[in-house]
Amino acid sequence: MTNILLTISYDGTDFCGWQRQDKGNAGLPLRTVQGEIENAIEKMLRTKIPLVGSGRTDSGVHATSQAANFISPVDSIPTESYVRALNGLLPRDIRIMSASTVPMDFSARFSATSRVYRYFMHTGLPEARDMRYVWRLHGHPDAERLNGMCSCLSGEIDCAAFAAAGDQSLSTYRYIESARFWYEGEVLVFEIEANAFLWKMVRSITGTLIQMEMKGKGENDFREILESRDRSRAGTTAPPDGLFLWEVKFSGIRRHP
Repeated sequence: MTNILLTISYDGTDFCGWQRQDKGNAGLPLRTVQGEIENAIEKMLRTKIPLVGSGRTDSGVHATSQAANFISPVDSIPTESYVRALNGLLPRDIRIMSASTVPMDFSARFSATSRVYRYFMHTGLPEARDMRYVWRLHGHPDAERLNGMCSCLSGEIDCAAFAAAGDQSLSTYRYIESARFWYEGEVLVFEIEANAFLWKMVRSITGTLIQMEMKGKGENDFREILESRDRSRAGTTAPPDGLFLWEVKFSGIRRHP
């Protein structure tokens, strides 16, 4: 048996998120990224094999480097062959970017030390091809003011103010490594890295920060919301279109889940 780690890119627009959901509307399976890849692996290896992802992405959220692993019962297949073989069986909105062999005790979920998300906002007129991948803003937010508010997002933090209703996490504390904004032409980029994230946490933080900047609020106002631990005091949830799971890291300190 061989433990195979996949690096996966996908356009999440037409998916009901990452996690396999076999009982959706009318009891039929929903289209998910995990489901499509597991189906492709089954066709390739002729047996059902579970795929372990580094984390879930919601409906409409994209990924450049999602990480997932599975145990292959076939040792005779060269690891690099999984890339071409699986891509030949997958739809065009999922691509396997790389495959590597990892130790048998490796888990894409539990071995990951942090996840990096990027959110893209267009402050001008995006081309049609970009509309699926940005949140179009009617304004030009001040990155310096936004980064001032981001200074509150560092270290071990109770992020309850940005957890969606229905989040089932045992703890709302997360360790945030960094959070920052910058411009790439007319595109405003928000990047945040943490050990893990609550349900819709990145979109809630993004929407709140943008809304507060447009109202002329600053660092102290954002800190009050964060310390309130009250979701009703935070702002809007940004749409999924502009959000990408950008990178999963496996080096560094393994903190609480």
